[in-house]
Amino acid sequence: MKDESLVKVEILAPDHVVLHHGWTEMGQGVDTVALQMLCDKTGIKPEHVEVRVETRFEARAGMTTSSRGTSLVGNSVLAAVEKIMADLEGKKSLADLVGRTYEGYWCCDWTTKPGSDGPQCTHYSYSYATQLVILDDQTGRIKKVIAAHDAGRIVNPTMFEGQVQGAVHMGIGYAISEDLPMKDGRLVSTRFKDLGIIGIKDTPEIVVKGVEVHDPHGPYGAKGIGEIGLVATAGAISNAYYQFDGIRRFRLPLLPPDLDKHAMCLQKRTE
Repeated sequence: MKDESLVKVEILAPDHVVLHHGWTEMGQGVDTVALQMLCDKTGIKPEHVEVRVETRFEARAGMTTSSRGTSLVGNSVLAAVEKIMADLEGKKSLADLVGRTYEGYWCCDWTTKPGSDGPQCTHYSYSYATQLVILDDQTGRIKKVIAAHDAGRIVNPTMFEGQVQGAVHMGIGYAISEDLPMKDGRLVSTRFKDLGIIGIKDTPEIVVKGVEVHDPHGPYGAKGIGEIGLVATAGAISNAYYQFDGIRRFRLPLLPPDLDKHAMCLQKRTE
């Protein structure tokens, strides 16, 4: 299935460049990544670049998600940068390029549909993650989460850390407190406070460790970070609970450790 991204770079003035892309900035930092890719290669000052997302410019990008944003917008921006640099290397200045628009396009069209004949290739960017949950020995409460995530080349370390921290927070709530009960096909409650999202005071220490395994198709070897940020959290918490009280849990939200039973188990072990 084809996955593509198109960007357009308008040179309006030596100090005003507009970068058009088709992604929705929803906190994943795609505007910043696009800006970084453009400025790193061309030397254009970031304060001279305006990033826009407007339908009329038809900078198609498919559906907006976080995990593919860095790879796709990065590659398409670099494709546009190649054309800009070719003109600049011809001893032209940015002022000589005023009025020009440069398009950059990148497409992944070599993946296969599941179940098709022959070799299977369902993705072009693979990331890996592992998380370790540490409980308080006495209370069984989550004390710390260590999250190690492979994002390929980490383009923006600050955004990477924030993305993983937010994902782990969401994963903890998904695992231990959030629920969406329904009755007769309707939500029991439509109040935000009833979702069970954990608050700041209940959020444990989150330690983020970046792992950089180069991706051959990603810009600068980047893979991006998105959904995988919370995939491992519930399983890690479940395993930590099992180590605490010896009980396997198979339904969400996970029931917290029963401290009375845990005390009895410890007593039996010592006997």
